[in-house]
Amino acid sequence: MTQSQVSKQLPVLAVTVGDIAGIGPEITAKMLLGHDDLRGKARLVVVADAAVMSKAVSALGADPCRVRVVATPEQADNAPGTIEVVQAGPSLAHVPLGHISAEAGDGAVRYVTTACALARAGKVDAIVTAPLNKAAMHAAGHKWPGHTELLAHEFGVKTFSLVLSAGDLYVFHATTHVSLRQAIQDVTPGRMRDILRLAGSFARALGRADEPVAVAGLNPHAGENGIFGSEDDAIIAPAVAEANAAGIAAAGPIPADALFPQAVRGKWKFVVACYHDQGHAPFKSVYGDDGVNITVGLPVVRVSVDHGTAFDIAGQGIAREASLVLAAERAAHLSAGWGHVWETARATTGG
Repeated sequence: MTQSQVSKQLPVLAVTVGDIAGIGPEITAKMLLGHDDLRGKARLVVVADAAVMSKAVSALGADPCRVRVVATPEQADNAPGTIEVVQAGPSLAHVPLGHISAEAGDGAVRYVTTACALARAGKVDAIVTAPLNKAAMHAAGHKWPGHTELLAHEFGVKTFSLVLSAGDLYVFHATTHVSLRQAIQDVTPGRMRDILRLAGSFARALGRADEPVAVAGLNPHAGENGIFGSEDDAIIAPAVAEANAAGIAAAGPIPADALFPQAVRGKWKFVVACYHDQGHAPFKSVYGDDGVNITVGLPVVRVSVDHGTAFDIAGQGIAREASLVLAAERAAHLSAGWGHVWETARATTGG
């Protein structure tokens, strides 16, 4: 079997570069030009603007001729040292780096929606996303809270979760890009039931159904028997009991300041955080570039970096591509069994 034939059997990853005024093009170029070992795990196609990618390659001191446009992912050769781009929309090479731009925000959304269309057409097996800028996206009229909600809309799913992952730890989020006040309102019995079913189905699909899902308390000390709030006793504890009755191993509510150190030490592999910073702050403090962001509940794998656009260092050649490389590796690994993950999640949650 030739190298080309072997490559054709690998999962196809659509890499979206995010906001082109940030570090997305740079880290994408660094990944594709400097990590040829990825070519043995997946076929990588960039969904972006070829002129922007050529500009990023030149800024790194490499030959911009390494960038070539392909009409469809099937045309990609996946040759080492190349960047193969599906052109999505007009060139944005004129957009300045390091500044919020509606054009860049619009482009970032377009790259994602193009990748989703390719996935729906069966042309890619996974989507790997570099960071977008929410303010730029909103300036362009796209009012999504973030990547996760945009992707859910594109695939028409209602039950999903942002999941931070490092190694074999998975941190699900009951709420994400909303105010803390809104997050408290969104921790409802229905949402907690859904998130536990989603986490349980994901664990089952990974062959780890016996691993308990640990749920962090919403309030300090998980409410301290109602002294610090009633939500833990009135909402989370009944949802955990209901999950166990349905055959999903679950524990909680557990005070977050106890749960996360235990999870880092390996006691828990599947964790539910009630709101964005409850999960993100401890996770990023411990794992940094060693973490990725997975969206569970979609019919296709989506893995993202776990950092932002870093406008302050865009174009300086110092952005680290480690998280994007890890995201691509994780996407390639998950893609083979994702059909089972999706079917299990859909059957369990009705998503």
